[in-house]
Amino acid sequence: MAIRTLKPITPGTRFYSVSDFAEITATKPEKSLLEPLKKSGGRNNTGRVTSRHRGGGHKRQYRKIDFKRDKKDITATVLTIEYDPNRTCRIALVEYADGEKRYIIAPEKLKVGQTIVSGENVDYKDGNAMPLRKVPVGMFVHNIEMKPGKGGQMVRSAGASAQLVGIDGNKAQLKLPSGEIRMVPADCLATLGVVSNGSHENILYGKAGRKRWLGIRPQTRGMAMNPIDHPNGGGEGRSKSGGGRQHLRSPWGQLAKGLKTRKKKKASNDLIIRRRNG
Repeated sequence: MAIRTLKPITPGTRFYSVSDFAEITATKPEKSLLEPLKKSGGRNNTGRVTSRHRGGGHKRQYRKIDFKRDKKDITATVLTIEYDPNRTCRIALVEYADGEKRYIIAPEKLKVGQTIVSGENVDYKDGNAMPLRKVPVGMFVHNIEMKPGKGGQMVRSAGASAQLVGIDGNKAQLKLPSGEIRMVPADCLATLGVVSNGSHENILYGKAGRKRWLGIRPQTRGMAMNPIDHPNGGGEGRSKSGGGRQHLRSPWGQLAKGLKTRKKKKASNDLIIRRRNG
């Protein structure tokens, strides 16, 4: 999982780096686990842009990932480690003893031929899934459920892991990658280990076109616009928001820095022990 830099034969490849894909063992995905993936272009069901700077990008197929790990006490053998265009980490194709195949998020140390299992009393081995109350304090986990049986929702991107800080009654305390410490029901399932492809954060895209391949369109700074187009636009020369200094805002006037947007009566507020900003 190293980073490979290219020989700069064009301006675009001068600052270009890619993953070496050394851990990939198969180039074609399992057809039975593929679904079509339709692009939204950042638009909602009425056709309005609700998420800016999205559109284009390479055509993809969605790989159905088993986030629930609900086949309990049935061993599965790792067949391949594969690239997934829809996420930053690698995925692993596993075959259960009853013949069913599924994709899972691949942990860092998972190798082809290894066996994994999900259940109450399983070995403390990377790739195995178990309830948080069964995980030893101090271990690193990923793909963590927020509600028992709902499927993993937290800590799923490349190189991510959460540390189990303690168990308090029917709640488990987790230190998340952001630094936030929060409580999760102790019956929630989590997978042991650190998510694969941790070197992803060191990749340099090198050119604008590579972002377009990912479906990310260009952004224009508010300060570079006219006053009619943005609250920060206008002014003689490079000025903060039309000549006078004012706080950074969105095109619709919402404060962009420092404004607290979390609801004061949000139900999960009581579960957060320490916020990520301390």
